[in-house]
Amino acid sequence: MDEERRKKIALFRFGVITPLLGVKTQGRGHRSSLLREICAKQWVIPGSGRSNLSKATVLNWLSRYEKSGNSLDALMPSSRKDLGTSRKLPKETELALVNMKRENPQASLPVLIDIARSKKIITPELRISNASIYRIIKKHVSSDTTSGKDRRKFEAELPNDLWQGDCMHGPVVIENGKHRKTYLFALIDDHSRLIAHAQFFLNENLLSFLRCLKTALAKRGLPKKLYVDNGPYFKAHKLEYSLASLGTALLHATPYTPEGKGKIERWFRTVRMCFLPLLPEAITLDELNRRLEDWIAEYHDKEHSSIAQAPLERYLAGIHLIRSAPAEIEAHFRTRVCRRVNKDRSVSLNSHLFEAPVGLVGKKIELVFSEAEPLDVEAVFDGNSWGKLTILDQQINSKVHRSHYEPKSKDDRDSKPEKPTVPQGGRLFESGGSQ
Repeated sequence: MDEERRKKIALFRFGVITPLLGVKTQGRGHRSSLLREICAKQWVIPGSGRSNLSKATVLNWLSRYEKSGNSLDALMPSSRKDLGTSRKLPKETELALVNMKRENPQASLPVLIDIARSKKIITPELRISNASIYRIIKKHVSSDTTSGKDRRKFEAELPNDLWQGDCMHGPVVIENGKHRKTYLFALIDDHSRLIAHAQFFLNENLLSFLRCLKTALAKRGLPKKLYVDNGPYFKAHKLEYSLASLGTALLHATPYTPEGKGKIERWFRTVRMCFLPLLPEAITLDELNRRLEDWIAEYHDKEHSSIAQAPLERYLAGIHLIRSAPAEIEAHFRTRVCRRVNKDRSVSLNSHLFEAPVGLVGKKIELVFSEAEPLDVEAVFDGNSWGKLTILDQQINSKVHRSHYEPKSKDDRDSKPEKPTVPQGGRLFESGGSQ
């Protein structure tokens, strides 16, 4: 199983146990109730045909997460011990079992298995448990008993329990003599209706949303959950993993059902009715955001009709419960890409050539960088930092002494290079020349 798949499974498990985090103080009954709700749901489990979770499984994930000090790595699946052996039931056999059940709806599971064996649908060499057959039949033959959707008005219990985020098309501004369309990204606290942060951008993309989000986290602390729609920038794996590393679950609304994000949609309507009409015809992006910031400050101090209280006042009432964001918030949002180091020690990233340590020649490494500083690149191999890379300067390289790294055999070429002796994150220098 590759690393990307293991991360997706860890994110799914984190999303399952999120409601159980920090509820020990609310009594055993409350926790048991949440467990029953989780086990009653139908889940889309990554890499599995199952749709249900047992109580023991959920508690196991929760225990592993808490014992590791809230590390997302603890939720990653371990490598298979029977690697190379197929555990998947042949598709033809699965379809045949499903058709048999539909033709014999009253037949019990043992009777169904006997029929399948007599018809050679389940052959002697095919090793499959009765439980697996039961899950297959339940998945494909069970009827849908839901007659409608139960929608109810809700509100988060405490500040930063839940944020809602979305994007709204904004007015046209003048930038460098050109008319440019703007997009307003905003995050609202569900409990208090306080705007964690809102800002107009010239692009509707992940980079713009991340800038808004990081500012909100620095200003207002860490939310327990972030609820967004299914826009491409909200579905990015990088966003989900970065938030999970901060202990925040990313939730997506059901497609074509905007009712769940009613609070942020209602605030956007207020922006259109009460803020946009006050703007002059010609305005720059900086001036637009300055005016928005002043207007939000007034909004925070006015009584909100839904809560009969000012948003800022209600938010501050629970300020002692809020988790502050880490000082190095940018480190949680760095991008990681894989590259192989060329024989000349060069490695390419975003149309730039960087120079890697000689010990990484021929190795596939991770390049870690921030979107805000794309030239500040760290090299990571086998979980160890090899320091920051420098831009390749061919003229300087023509004058320096070469370092040699020539393995004598194929085994040597495939072996791991010695770990760097500098502190993690520090800059490496090769003997006989600088990088």
